[in-house]
This record gives sequence, structure tokens and C-alpha cells, in this order.
Amino acid sequence: MRKKHLVSAGAFLVALGALFIPIEGKAPAATGPIAKAGALDLSAYSSARPDAPLDLLFIHHSTGGQLLTDPGPEKEKASCVYEAHPNGGGLRRKLTEQGYRVHEASYGSEIGENTDLFDWAPKFRDKMDKVLRVSLNDQTLPDGAVNRIVVFKSCYPNNRFVGEGAAPGNPAGPELTVWNAKATLASLLPELAKRKDTLFVYVTAPGNIQKRSKDPAWKWAAKRVLGKPSEAEIGQRQADLARVFNNWIKSPDGWLSAYPGKNVVVFDYYDVLTNRGESNFSLHGSEGNTDNHPSREGNEKAADEFVPFLNQAVRRAGLSM
Repeated sequence: MRKKHLVSAGAFLVALGALFIPIEGKAPAATGPIAKAGALDLSAYSSARPDAPLDLLFIHHSTGGQLLTDPGPEKEKASCVYEAHPNGGGLRRKLTEQGYRVHEASYGSEIGENTDLFDWAPKFRDKMDKVLRVSLNDQTLPDGAVNRIVVFKSCYPNNRFVGEGAAPGNPAGPELTVWNAKATLASLLPELAKRKDTLFVYVTAPGNIQKRSKDPAWKWAAKRVLGKPSEAEIGQRQADLARVFNNWIKSPDGWLSAYPGKNVVVFDYYDVLTNRGESNFSLHGSEGNTDNHPSREGNEKAADEFVPFLNQAVRRAGLSM
């Protein structure tokens, strides 16, 4: 009799799962709010190349290295500093053509090792002088030379929010809530304000792709019965919170609303990769949109938008006529 009951319960869960599991195991369509937010208007400034060469440092890990390099078979100069990669966006070459001298810091170096959201405030507070002198990882620029532009970004795990959290948030985290993330970026601004002769470009973290659930039907159905969210629901919630956070970063009423300087700007890489609000997930994942690293197409699209944006930001910051 007990065995019969177990079989019946199992059959019930499978049947229940059949009501909810998407066809062919695909994740459900995005259902969260896809709110758009305005960004800082730079249209009053020319997008032409600067009138003199400028040293630029990009602090990144794998996605930033792939955005910078040219497309081709993977070839590294250093950890996540590529000479070529299949996902290459060509940004380094495009910037060089505009007169920028591009430098990089990535894995394994003092400045490039830690690039999560909660790392930026202590990094710029304690190591700013070293940041401005980086040539390649732990190598430094010649005496007297400094980076006039610092581009910095976190990677896609920094868009996997566990919840909204509570105001005003903890700038040290460590829990990745929206309010903690807001608090840590707010705590960064006083450090950037000390270097008004340097342009800081915050690049929003790329979104995560929408993945198919790995849960078997019975496990998915069991979660429904117990009131637990499925993998797809967790992913959707993270994506919706990522949209809220990244909208806040770039909005004139958000992160920089009370910042008086002109030396901090935001390039919304997240928005580019989500096709400007078509989804809250990245629509440009690599490997046929099965890998969170942006594809060549997504990176080339971002690179094309980044160059004129940077030229305008450089003029707004007073680094070029």
C-alpha cells in the first residue's frame, strides 16, 4: 500500500510539472518590468577624436579583455589581456585610432585582481596613485606619465542580486543587494572627486543570459508545491533587479545626481547587451547565447558606441578642446 502511495505522489508531481515546465525545457519569457531610464546627455560635446593623445587605463577581467581585443583565435598577452579572442569587440584598436594610449590591468596584478562592486571604493581609496601609473598589470608608465582616463567595470556575477535589501545599504556588503550596491558606489564618489583632472568611466556589468532550467520535471514541480522559486524565477528576479540598479547608475537622478564634478560618467554596457530594454537579460551571450560572456556581435556593438561616447566625455571633463 505504501509503495502505491509513493507512486501516486510521484505521478502527481510529474503531472503537475507538466502543467508548468516550458516546452523543450526553455526558460519562460521575461515577465519582469523592463523600465527605461534616461542617461547623461553629452550631445552638446563633439564626438570627434581628442586634440592630443591621452593615456587610458581599463581595469577589467575576461569580459573587458574580450571587449578590448580584436576578433580571432584566442591569444593572450597576460591573464585576460588578449591579443585576439573569438568574442573580440575591437575596442582597443578603435581607441588607438582615436589617439588614446590604451593600458590594461587584469587578473594577477595588484590593481586588476579584484573587480567586484565592493572592491572599487577601497581600491581607489588606498591605491589611487598606483592606478594612475599602470601600464600593463604591474608594469608602470614612464616617470611623469599618468593615466588621464580610468575605465573600470565588474563582471556579470555582479548583476546576480539576492534582493533589494534595506536602505541606506552597507557599502562593504558583502551581500549583493541593490541597496548595498548603491551604498558602495556612493562611497566611491568622494575618492573620485579628489582627482578632478582624471576622467573616470564606470562601465556597467554585462547582464546574464536567460538560461534553461537544469531541474528535472519532478524537482521543479516539488519546488512549486513547496512554494520555492524555480531556477528560472530566481534568474528573472535577478535580471529585474539588475535593470533597476543599472538604471539608477546611469540616470541623472541616480548615482551622480548630487555629484558636482564632470569627471565621472557611466557607459551602460548592460543596456547595450540587453538591446536597450528588449529584455532584462543579455541577448548577446557567446556560444549561441549559452555563455554569459558577450559575443563578438555584442562587443562590436558596444565598442562602436563607446568611442564617440568617450570622446564626448573627454571634452565635458575638460581633457580636450
